[in-house]
Order: sequence, then C-alpha cells, then structure tokens
Amino acid sequence: MGESKNGFDPFNPQIIEQYANDIKRVTDLGVQVAIVIGGGNIYRGMNEHDSGIERAHGDYMGMLATMINGMAMQAMLEKIGVYTRLQSAIKMEQIAEPYIRRRAIRHLEKNRVVIFGAGTGNPYFTTDTAGSLRAIEIQADVILKGTRVDGIYTADPEKDPTATRYEKISFQECISKNLKVMDMTAFTLCMENKLPIIVFDMNTPGTLLKVVEGQNIGTLVS
Repeated sequence: MGESKNGFDPFNPQIIEQYANDIKRVTDLGVQVAIVIGGGNIYRGMNEHDSGIERAHGDYMGMLATMINGMAMQAMLEKIGVYTRLQSAIKMEQIAEPYIRRRAIRHLEKNRVVIFGAGTGNPYFTTDTAGSLRAIEIQADVILKGTRVDGIYTADPEKDPTATRYEKISFQECISKNLKVMDMTAFTLCMENKLPIIVFDMNTPGTLLKVVEGQNIGTLVS
C-alpha cells in the first residue's frame, strides 16, 4: 500500500489512488476483478525471538492489518465510482461481510470488485497463499501478482546488472532454478490447479491494463 514517509502514517495516498485508477481501467472493460491485499506496511511478521510475539499471535495481527488496507482500498475505489465488497476470513460484521464463496462469485458477476481480507483466516499462511486459494475457489482465469519489479529474473535485478527477465516460464522451471515467485504453499496450489500467474510491476501506472490486454509485460508462469 506504499508506506508514507510522513512520520508514522502507513499509507501513501498517491499509491492507493494509482492502484484504484488502474483497477477501474480494467473493470471498465468488463473484466471481473478480485483483490487480495497484504498488510506489511502496517504490521510485518517478525521473528518471535526479536519481537517477543509468538508466530500465531503475530499472524493474526497481520490479518487485521490486511483489513485496514482493504478498507482503505475500498474507500478509494468507491470514491472513483467502482462498486466494491470487502469480505473477511475473520468475522467482523460491522466493517465487512464474512467470506462466503458463492456470495463472492455473485458480486463478481454483478461487476463489483471483491476485496478479500484477513488472509485465509489461519496463522502460518501468507497472503500469497490466500490469493492462490481464493483465485482457485472463484475459478479465476489468472493470478496477477503485483510487485516492485517487472517480472521474474534470472537473478536479483537490483543486485545483478546482467539479470534478464523471463517472458514465460514453467512451474517446474521455477522450482528447479529456485526462483522465488511466491511462497511454496501458494506456488504449489497454483501448480496443482493449473492456475497461471503473471508477475508484473504494480507501481507503474497503466501496467495492470497492459497485462490484462495481453501485452508482453511481466512474466507468465504456467
């Protein structure tokens, strides 16, 4: 969600607005969009030894952080005229619907953007896993994983200037070359269910639309 540089404010309004505008461009085409948001700008799971917070407890804190981000994303989308529904894997009736698979699919059919918050509702699972699980449940065509880099590279492009981007790569190649696309649980879910992943740079305005239009952007894992 683009951490702000202004003191302790975890939000960067410009980034949230950019994400919302990019999503609107896609939904204006009639594409059904569901979103899974992380919570790292508010709370990032830390080593229990360093933080004093046990892993399961910390993971629940992270799930609540994703709900705050989900509410911020919902507010910005609705501000620009995109109808949304926020669903939570942890019950919190005053601010979000409970996650119900059939209801989520129905919202998508009505051209609402569905935001899935609180991860899977379970500790020890990442938001990557939540994204893979929800995508499979709603029978999505593809997972679009927005990151800070414009795809999967042969090496870390921030450290190795000779690193080159893969346009396409197979699940098996990612495993054999030890390329970290998602955490292993999330990646295995996608592989077993033949759900393709496109990794792309979410922080460049307009890129999401180009990906949806099928332009040669990012890296396709299939």
